[in-house]
Amino acid sequence: MDVIDISIIAIYVLLTLFIGIWVSKKASKDLNSYFLGGKNIKWYFLGLSNGSGQYDVSGTAWMVGMLFLYGTKSFMHMWTWPVWNQIFVMMFLAVWIRRSNIMTGSEWILTRFGDDRAGRASHSIIAIFAVASALAFISYFFEGAGKFLAVILPWDIPFIIDGLIVFTSEQSYALIIIFLTTIYTVKGGMFSVVATEVLQYIIMVIGGVLIAGYTFFHITDVEINAVISEEWRNIFFTNELSPHWSSKYQAFNDLIDTQGYKMFGAFIGMSLFKGFFASIAGPVPSYDFQRILSTRNIKEAAYMSGFTSIVLYIPRYLLITGIVVIALVVLAPEMATTSGLSNDHLEVILPKIINNHIPVGIKGLLLAGLLAAFMSTFSAFVNSAPAYIVNDIYKKYFKPKATNKHYIKASYIASFSVVLLGVMMGFFAESINSLTLWISTSLYGGYIAANFLKWIWWRFNGWGYFWGMLAGLVIATLQFFLDQNKGHLTEGSWLYEMANMPAFYLFPLIFGFSLLGSFLGTYLSQPTNNEVLKSFYKNVRPWGWWKPIYDQLKAEDGSFEKNKDFGMDMLNCAIGIVWQSSMILLPIYLLIRDYPKTLVTLLVFLITSVILKFTWLDKVRKIPD
Repeated sequence: MDVIDISIIAIYVLLTLFIGIWVSKKASKDLNSYFLGGKNIKWYFLGLSNGSGQYDVSGTAWMVGMLFLYGTKSFMHMWTWPVWNQIFVMMFLAVWIRRSNIMTGSEWILTRFGDDRAGRASHSIIAIFAVASALAFISYFFEGAGKFLAVILPWDIPFIIDGLIVFTSEQSYALIIIFLTTIYTVKGGMFSVVATEVLQYIIMVIGGVLIAGYTFFHITDVEINAVISEEWRNIFFTNELSPHWSSKYQAFNDLIDTQGYKMFGAFIGMSLFKGFFASIAGPVPSYDFQRILSTRNIKEAAYMSGFTSIVLYIPRYLLITGIVVIALVVLAPEMATTSGLSNDHLEVILPKIINNHIPVGIKGLLLAGLLAAFMSTFSAFVNSAPAYIVNDIYKKYFKPKATNKHYIKASYIASFSVVLLGVMMGFFAESINSLTLWISTSLYGGYIAANFLKWIWWRFNGWGYFWGMLAGLVIATLQFFLDQNKGHLTEGSWLYEMANMPAFYLFPLIFGFSLLGSFLGTYLSQPTNNEVLKSFYKNVRPWGWWKPIYDQLKAEDGSFEKNKDFGMDMLNCAIGIVWQSSMILLPIYLLIRDYPKTLVTLLVFLITSVILKFTWLDKVRKIPD
């Protein structure tokens, strides 16, 4: 690596640490300022921060591999998360969540189920889930950052004691960058996270634009068209995937056959089924939820959520597609002749291209941008998880009366503990792909049923929430251990078959167990206190099956009206998914030089933007400050 590139990276890291520590003095006032920035940060800064937080290097490496192998259809692979939950948040959930005016998603649960035994059980289980999901993501970042940095940086730095390798070079790099990020995140809380993420976002955009420009002027149309097929460019599909590659690249078609996505119609059906329920369930209790609660008012919560999609997808896919276009021309011929082609080969495309095919200067900025992507997402999770440990467990159940200084110190300890446990999980992770599928399918599958029901059904209570979440968490954890130990299982046994089944096909099983726990817990216990339900429904105003509560409120106040926006909200979500997809496809088609499809995609983006101006934005503007 050239000294110029190393200097750019060093300057970026030092600048990030300086800004993060410099603004940290604002976070020492109380827990509200530490975890939510005192609810006084402007919505567009929070939107940039939220977009930056979702621009992680592990996910970027995974998306590079997916786009390389599957072509334009790969944008639908992201539906396994599902990425369009951000659209549902934008259209109505941000407003519902922000009306609570509390600190964490776990504390929010008490406004729905009350503060009795059932309410506290639901409160505790969501706090446990928040911490578990943060640990999973930290291990995911640990795996991705290590693979990325070990290929990019020129030094081999394993940690060896008496000839025994304690940490590989990948693990050493990951530990160093995690340590640096943890310093300013723990010190400054939300203020440091947002300030550094705005800087990191700017660097990521510059890196994406530079790599896209470099690709556009150094790779010709002829070189691209010699590799990719018409099917690679095509977003439409039948039930079974057609060959994406010519016979010259048959190894890639064979790899597609092994990944579990061959029955693409079934995969999309499962993604849509899961995505609908997951999106209405709302954001998981992590950094996205914290950004909503950090906004100054309800209106700004909606603005922030919509702005996140605008700032995230086009810059991110300029970078992803630029890397993929170079890889198609310079790596595909070599990879097609590689024996034992696997996901591991896809996961190192990103660092290989940067390491060997990006010019000096641009490489440094791009690496700084990808480091920024890692640090911003990592810091967001490190800031969100301790809020649940300190505010929802320690403060509520162990130390309800203490000074703000004491709680801030407890937050420091919680943050370091979360990082340590997450890193330990990362040591046992098989690959980025396995962690991606487990988090997006199994872990979140256990979250969806209970959190979907909490919005729409008045009879659903705290015990139903507790048992629904617990059932999902238990099944998801069992699936994780099966997946990590499948090499030790007897071939042909039912455990072996379960362990080797693609994770997204297990979603209905996990969802079903969670749903069963939710219904049994609800019907075998008493309903939530009526006054709690009336307060929640009157404040949040969700749509759904709330007739008994609505009738009581209507009798008390004849002017009270229920939420009749279900149809419009669903229409806006459908339009929003198309709008979001167009922002992903636009840079892809532009950089592969498919100009007719670029123009069509641009037209779709403009039309959906205009529609949403009238159906969503104008409505949000009428919300009182």
